[in-house]
Parts: sequence; structure tokens; C-alpha cells
Amino acid sequence: MKRVIESDVCIIGGGITAAMVAERLAERTSASITVVEAGQRTASLAERTHTRARMLAYGENPYPNDHIPDQTGTGAMYRQMVVGGSAMHWGGAIPRYSPEDFRIRSLYGVGFDWPISWDDIEPYYQEAEERIGAAGEQGPPDCDPRSQPYPMPPLPLSYNLARMREWTDRAGIPFWTQPWARNTEPYRGRNVCQRCDTCAVCPTGAKYTPDFAFDQLLAAGRIDLVDRTLVRRLALEPGTDRIAAAEAVDRDAPGEAVEFRAGTFVIAAGHAWSSHLLLLSANSRFPDGLANRTGNVGRYMTGHWYMSGYVDLPMRLYPGVFANNSLLSHRFASPGPLDRYLRHDLRLWESNVGRAPRLTDDEGRLLWGDEIMADWRSRTESGATARIRAYYDVIPDRESRLTLDRANTNAMGDPMPRIGYRAAGATIGLEPHTLGTIRGRFEELARAAGGTVRNTRTSRLFEHPGGGCRMGNDPATSVVDRWGRTHDHENLFVVGSPTIVSSGCANGTLTFCALSLMAAEEIGKEGLR
Repeated sequence: MKRVIESDVCIIGGGITAAMVAERLAERTSASITVVEAGQRTASLAERTHTRARMLAYGENPYPNDHIPDQTGTGAMYRQMVVGGSAMHWGGAIPRYSPEDFRIRSLYGVGFDWPISWDDIEPYYQEAEERIGAAGEQGPPDCDPRSQPYPMPPLPLSYNLARMREWTDRAGIPFWTQPWARNTEPYRGRNVCQRCDTCAVCPTGAKYTPDFAFDQLLAAGRIDLVDRTLVRRLALEPGTDRIAAAEAVDRDAPGEAVEFRAGTFVIAAGHAWSSHLLLLSANSRFPDGLANRTGNVGRYMTGHWYMSGYVDLPMRLYPGVFANNSLLSHRFASPGPLDRYLRHDLRLWESNVGRAPRLTDDEGRLLWGDEIMADWRSRTESGATARIRAYYDVIPDRESRLTLDRANTNAMGDPMPRIGYRAAGATIGLEPHTLGTIRGRFEELARAAGGTVRNTRTSRLFEHPGGGCRMGNDPATSVVDRWGRTHDHENLFVVGSPTIVSSGCANGTLTFCALSLMAAEEIGKEGLR
């Protein structure tokens, strides 16, 4: 038995990029839109006060049932399969990429240029900020260009961050307030941030999550949202390269096949599951997977690496006052001419490292009664600690790749994804220079306050990952064009993180949203009603 669902546009995936595409198409066309999500609804806004309390008291997941147990790959990837996707629990940081990110080959002779420029994407950055509700302040225009103001003023600085900003000003490195998807004014029916300090689960609705957009679209009758339904493969129209249907299974009725038919299909399934679906959809016409004539699906998987550390400062701060705000600098993401390629951001938070109450002193002696308070007071009065972190750009390698792991299958026998990340030789060869330079900048900042770097650590975990369906003008080296349309299938789009050419040195979510809005504009030209 088969259930058939028809619409003009079928969006596969129910996260933040799907919300962007659905919302824009719903506003600007009269097309019928179906959003298909493998996961289910999780904690609604009304339930988040309760799930937050359980998280704080018992360490429980504040978003119950936010993944599918047997739908798990190998390698760094998001497990969340839920209406709203991984942007249900995100912190809400939404910096833009820098203009240099789109031209690093032309400017620095390494990596790859994008098929779009900063000027091309900038209007969509603004649109994404307005849809999400961005609160921020503009940094120096040469480091942080923008054509229009943020929709809302920035989160107010705590006493601690204000003092830290005085310190960074003395260092001569411009910092400004990190932009956030958190309301500082009532916005689109959502509340103002109350600085609860549990931003992963915001109990007030001040932080944007995609379920808000889906709920509004459902209330207006502009989309159908089909959850708990896993799309297993895409099927072609006989004798053509057009996509005819998405074949799925209802997790509540696994014996019943579900088929989604549409004129246009949009894969909005994130960096891992988008490539995975294309590879699973191999057929006699495309034996290596859909959109994969040139073998680029699943390749150039990317993300950025980082160095972080703690700085001891000879100043009086008060740890614990809204630690989920921070200061940001893109001074070194827009560095001008370079002899050796290195671009990174800088970000600063307050920290209680070395300043928290404790039960033993430095020699391990047990503290009692008033000794605990005296020890705590002496360490907070004599100094403070800041946390510092630098994301740096990693050049993607073609062999950084997602493949199908036939030794790891789900309940239906479908192989799960396996990602083997790899940085290009240019990044590996420069790593000693990169880490030494960033450590030196940490020390430069510390000296400006008369402080010292307490410690540092490095990570090669590919943060804010993307790739696998990268965009380009040449089908020989890319999967989609600048609009996200696959080179091989005129009615199939991939949006968001899979399409990025490189990951820059900033959180990627806003860029993923902007790219999705670009795609939605092109989809809207498809003769939709």
C-alpha cells in the first residue's frame, strides 16, 4: 500500500534552512509546500520551562526524542532529527562570514573562490537577520561591513564584559558585541531576552528556533508539515534526469510506503544527511548517486579548527553575570596582504576558571567553614579570568569525504554515512605558524592588561561543518550552482551548509540561512503559481 502526497515544492528536512526556504516561498508565491521531517516535535515553548528545570536539576535532555536511535553515522555530524533541527538547541550566535572568505584563492593563492561574492550574498544576510531577529552592533566597517543596521540593538554588556572591552581597547584590537538570534526588543511575537543563562533551552522564546516559523506557516495554512517520515531515496522520471518523487517511510506505519511528488525538490537536510540521501538514491542512470556524474557528492567536507585558552587578569570581575554573551573581533579575519595564509576570529567570554568556590586549597588541604569563603573572596578580589578562542580557516581537501558505510545500517537496511575529514596540505603545512601566531596574539592581549595566558588547547574537530554538495560554476568540481540547483537535475536543489565552498572563521548558521534564501529566490522563479 502506498500513500501519495503531492505539492508544488517538497522540502526534505525540517531545520533552520528548510524554515528559511518555506517561509520565503510562502510569502512570495502561492505554491503548495510540503516539508518532510524524519524526526518529530520536541518540547514546545510552553514546555521548555519544565524541561529546562529538569535539565538543571537532573541533567536531562531538554529536547526529548530529538534523534532517531538507528539513524546515526560515523564521524563528526549532528544527530538531531527533530522539527527545528539542530537550531532548536543552538546558542544563537550569528556572525557573518567576511568578504575575504569568498575570494581566498584570488587574494591569498590558496583554497578556492566561491562562485558568489560578498556583494551577492550581503542582501540575503540582511534578510536572514530580519527573519531570525538579530541583535547586534556593527564593528569597524573594514572588519565588519554591512549595508543596513541590525534589526535590534545588541545584548547589553554586563559589568564584566564592559571592563573586558576597556582592556581590549587598550590592546588596540577592536572587539564588539557578538551578534545573537536573541531578542533585545519584542520581535515577531517573541519575548525579550531575560538573561536566564541557559540559551540552549530558552524558556522565554527570546531565542529564535525554527519551530516558531513552522508554527506560523501552519497556522496560516501555507505549508503541510509531515513529521516522523524518513525519506530514503529520490526517484527519477522515466527517461529523464528530473526528480519525480521522494520515497519515504512513515515511522509509525513502517509497512506503508509514502511517496512525495512535486515539481521542485529541495534537500535541506544538513551537511551530512544531504549528501547521504543523494548517494542512497543511486540508480542505473546515476550509479554513483544522484547529482554525482562528476563524483563530487560527499567531497570537500569542511569546518574550522580552533585554539582556545584562559587569561588571568589583574582586575576585579564578578563571575556568573550572564556568561552567554561575549565579545567578537574579525580584525584578523580581514588581515590584508599575507606572506603565509592565516585568518581567524577572536572571541572573549568572562570565566570563573580559578575563581570558583572550592573545598581544598592549592596544597590539597581541606577547607572548613569561614575558610571556604575567605579563600573564595581572596581569589575573586585579587584577579579575574577570561576565556578566549580563535576559529581559523581550514582549506578543504577533495578527499575529506562522506561515504556510505555498508557495515552500519538502519532498521531498513540502508547504509549510514561515514565521514572522514581531512584538511588540505596548505593547512597542515602552516599549522605550526598558525598556532604560534594565535598564541602570540593571546599573549599580546594579556600583556595589555598586565595579565598572563594561563593555558591553551587546540582542537581539530571540524566545527560548524559543511560541504559535500559544494557550489561552483564548473560541474567538474562542484555539485550545485550558485543558487543551489544541482548541475545534473534541473528541479533538484540543495540548500545551506552542504553547499559551502569553505567554512571561514566564524559560526556558519547565518551563512547557511543566507544561501538558502538565495536558493528560495531562484526556486520562486520556477513558474510556481
